Amino acid sequence: MEIIQASCTSNFRPYIHPPARRQSSRIRTGILVSSWQSPSSISPVKSKIPTYSKPISTTRAILDSSTSDSVATKAVEHGPSLAVKKKAFEVSTDLKGTSIFLVGINSSYKSNLGRMLADEFRYYYFDSDSVVEEAAGGKASAISLLEGDEEGYLASETEVLKQLSSMGRLIVCAGNGAVNGATNLALLRHGISIWIDVPLDLVARDVLEDRVQLSAYDMHVCRSSSEVPGRLATLYSSAQSGYSTADATISFLKIASQLGYDELDAVTTEDLCIEVLKEIEKLVRVKKMMEDAARPF
Repeated sequence: MEIIQASCTSNFRPYIHPPARRQSSRIRTGILVSSWQSPSSISPVKSKIPTYSKPISTTRAILDSSTSDSVATKAVEHGPSLAVKKKAFEVSTDLKGTSIFLVGINSSYKSNLGRMLADEFRYYYFDSDSVVEEAAGGKASAISLLEGDEEGYLASETEVLKQLSSMGRLIVCAGNGAVNGATNLALLRHGISIWIDVPLDLVARDVLEDRVQLSAYDMHVCRSSSEVPGRLATLYSSAQSGYSTADATISFLKIASQLGYDELDAVTTEDLCIEVLKEIEKLVRVKKMMEDAARPF
């Protein structure tokens, strides 16, 4: 059973960090991982996850649209404003291919933001929960695996995060497993982590209106729609300390207040994207200042 298999082409040369190497390891789920750690070609040995070969384009589509729970998915239909494009261009030069990890409860706001960032930076987009589920053979198979071996399932989440964190030029929408435990939190340090803090009532509406799907782990413990609000509150509470270790926090409520919106629904993907780009710019600037200060005279 594979963890990741993807083959993407583009007109730029991927930034790889650390250097590519071949490795093999077997986790408790019995998944054999043997991959070249490169964004352009990842091909572990066993079961088949479709191999996708498409250029990154302004449609932000990397994977075959016939795949329902894609590792990388179709993008936001409406193009971003010139303000977003200008800010992304300014930031991308100093970013130098560093990957971005978006943490927080999964929502359409978070995933749409991830796709927009991937398009503007010309990065590859991945949803870590979808990678785990596709490796297991789909959401139903992932739930069965989880019910039979929860420890193994969680180990597979760590293995996915390990592979993704070893690459550059990625936007990763990370599931709650990414902030579960010191090992996973350390893997997030390979890039820039940003907490997308969306109000739980908006996330619950997303789930109930089927605009975003709960991961296999969340479905495993949430069997009906009436349980969704309570389950989301529990997830948020248990993961909040992990979220707070992110390099930056983007608060949905704060953005709405700053922009003078009466309704939270008025906050757009572009609004979120501009704030994320500002935070990335600050982080990159601080890192550059520290590097300059460390240089000998």
